Amino acid sequence: MASHTRTLSRITKALLAPALALGATVGLASAPASAAVWSTCDQWGNTSLNGYTLYNNIWGSGAGSQCIWANSGTNWGVNANHPNTGGIKSYPDSKKVINKTITSLGSLSSSYNVTVPSSGAYNTSYDIWDTDHDYEIMLWVNKTGAVGPLGTSQGNVTLGGHSWTVYKGTNGANEVFSFIRTSNSTSGTVNVLPILKWIKDTKGWFGNETIGDVQFGFEITSSSGGLNFTTNNLTVSSS
Repeated sequence: MASHTRTLSRITKALLAPALALGATVGLASAPASAAVWSTCDQWGNTSLNGYTLYNNIWGSGAGSQCIWANSGTNWGVNANHPNTGGIKSYPDSKKVINKTITSLGSLSSSYNVTVPSSGAYNTSYDIWDTDHDYEIMLWVNKTGAVGPLGTSQGNVTLGGHSWTVYKGTNGANEVFSFIRTSNSTSGTVNVLPILKWIKDTKGWFGNETIGDVQFGFEITSSSGGLNFTTNNLTVSSS
C-alpha cells in the first residue's frame, strides 16, 4: 500500500511555498459547465466562502492539472488529471477553523455527501490538525485504488457512528493517526469528538490539544485522463 510522506502540513506547505509557475497545473482541467461562484486552476488557489476556506492545494511532486470550483464553501468540486504514478499529488479541501481544546468542546460533528469516480487512486478524508501541527488525525470515509495509510494497524474500533481500522505512525514532522472506514461511504455523519477523546483518554496518544482545523477533501494520487470529484454537501459544526 502507498504510504503518506508528508514533511509539513499541507496548509503550511501552501503558505511557505513560493508562487511556483507550474504550467502543468493550469489549463487542462475545467470547472463545470454551470457557472460556479468561484474557480481556479492555480496550484495554491484558495478563497473563503460561508465560513469555510477552499484550497486547490496541489502539493505533491509529479502532479498534473487540477481545477477547483465552488458554489459555496459546502458545495464544490475538482477536475483532476494526475498521472498514474505513485505518491500523493493533491488534497483539494474545504476547511473550517475550530480553535478549541478537546475538553472545552461540547460537540464536534460533520455531515458529508460526495460523488467520486470509480477509477483512479485516491481517498475521501477528513484531515484534522491541532494548532501546533504536532498531530494529524485522518478519517477516511472511502478509498479507491493503490492507496493506504501511514504507520501500523492498531486494530478496529467503532466510534463516532462508524467502524474504522486505526493506524498510528509518523512522517518525521508530526504524528499521524488514520481511521480507515471498514467499508466505503459516500454520505453520512461523523461524530468527531468521541474519536478525539478516544485518542486522548483511552489511548493516551496526546493530551488536551487545541483543535485548529477540520479539513475535508480528496487526497488524490492518480486520476489519469481527468476525473471529477464533487462535494455535494458538507457541514462542520461545533459547540
